[in-house]
Amino acid sequence: MRSRSYRLASGSLHQRAYHHEPYPTTCNSTGSVSPSPAELCLPPFISPAAPKAKQSSPSPAIPESPTFWLAMYFCFNLGLTLYNKGVLINFPFPYTLSALHALFGMIGATLSAKHGYFVPSRLSPWKTVVLVAFSVLYTVNIVVSNVSLQLVTVPFHQVIRAATPIFTIFFSGILFGAESSHSKKISLIPVVAGVGLATFGDYYFNCAGFLLTLLGTLLAALKTIFTNVMQTPTPRAKPHFSNPFDLLFFLSPLAFVQCALMAHYTGEFARVRAHEMTYFRTTALLLNGCIAFGLNVVSFSANRHVGALGMTVAANVKQVLTIICAVAIFDLTITPLNALGILLTLVGGAWYASIELAEKRRIRNA
Repeated sequence: MRSRSYRLASGSLHQRAYHHEPYPTTCNSTGSVSPSPAELCLPPFISPAAPKAKQSSPSPAIPESPTFWLAMYFCFNLGLTLYNKGVLINFPFPYTLSALHALFGMIGATLSAKHGYFVPSRLSPWKTVVLVAFSVLYTVNIVVSNVSLQLVTVPFHQVIRAATPIFTIFFSGILFGAESSHSKKISLIPVVAGVGLATFGDYYFNCAGFLLTLLGTLLAALKTIFTNVMQTPTPRAKPHFSNPFDLLFFLSPLAFVQCALMAHYTGEFARVRAHEMTYFRTTALLLNGCIAFGLNVVSFSANRHVGALGMTVAANVKQVLTIICAVAIFDLTITPLNALGILLTLVGGAWYASIELAEKRRIRNA
C-alpha cells in the first residue's frame, strides 16, 4: 500500500511539472493547495546530511502582450517572405515547399509535446470534423493563391488581397454577429488604398485570374477568422485548441499530406527528383523549414491575442514593410506614388492600432 502511495505521489509531481489540468484541490501538510487528488499529505523528506533543497522556479510564462506577438509576427513573416524569394529562385516548387513547411510544423509540435511543453487535446468527433475542414481550407487557400499568381501580375494580386480586412468584417458579421466600430472601418481606408498605391505597376489580368484572386482573398479572410475562433474561448465553451502548438500538432500532418498530394498531381515531385540538390540548397531548405515552424507558432499566437481583423490589417502593413526591405536589400527603385502608398498604409495601420488599444482600455475600465 505504501509503495502504491509513493507511486501516486510521484505521478502527481510529474503532472504538476508538465501539465496544467484542472484537478480537484486538496490540502497538503503545509496548508497550501495541491494540484492532484492523488498526492499524499506528507511532509517533504529532507536528508539529515544534506542541506535544504531549493524549490524549483516556475517555468517562464508565455507573454500575453498583443504588441509582443505582432512584433514577432512582423519579424518572422518578413524574414520568411524575403528568404522564400531567394529559395524559390533555386527551388521553384511552391507546393513542395509548402509541404516541407507543414512537415517541420509536425516535427516541431511533436517534439514540443514529447518534452512536455504542452499536452495535446483529446479530439472529439466534432473537433475532428472541424480540424479536417480547417485543414482543407488551409490547403485550398495555398493552391488558389499559387494558381492565381500564374494568371495575374503581382501588383494586381496584391491590390485584390489588400481587401482582406473588408471581407473579414463582412464574414465576421454574417457568421458570428461580430461588429466592428465605425472608427475601425474608417481606418481601413488608408490601409487598403495605401497597398494599392504601394504596389502600383503593371496591372494585367484575365477573367479567370480575377475570379481566382478574389476567391483567394475570400479564403484568406475565412482562414484568419477560423484560426481565431478555434483558439478563443467563449462564455459557453472552451477553445477547440488550448495553444498554437496544440493546433499545429493536429493541423500539420493533414496539411503535409494535402500539399504533398497537390505536388504529386501537378507533377512537381517528378520535377523535384530531376532537380539538382546541392549541400547549400539542402541546408537552405532545412533552415527555411525551421523559420516556417517559428512563423506558424507566432502567427497562431498573434491571431489569438490580436484578433482576426487585426491580423489582416497587420498582413497589409507587412506587405509595405516587405517592399521597404526589398528596396534596401535588392536595390530596387520606387516611384513617388509607391512611396505615398507605403506612407498611407503605415499611417493607417498605426491609426487602427491606436483605435484597437483605446477600445480595449475602455472595455477594461468599464
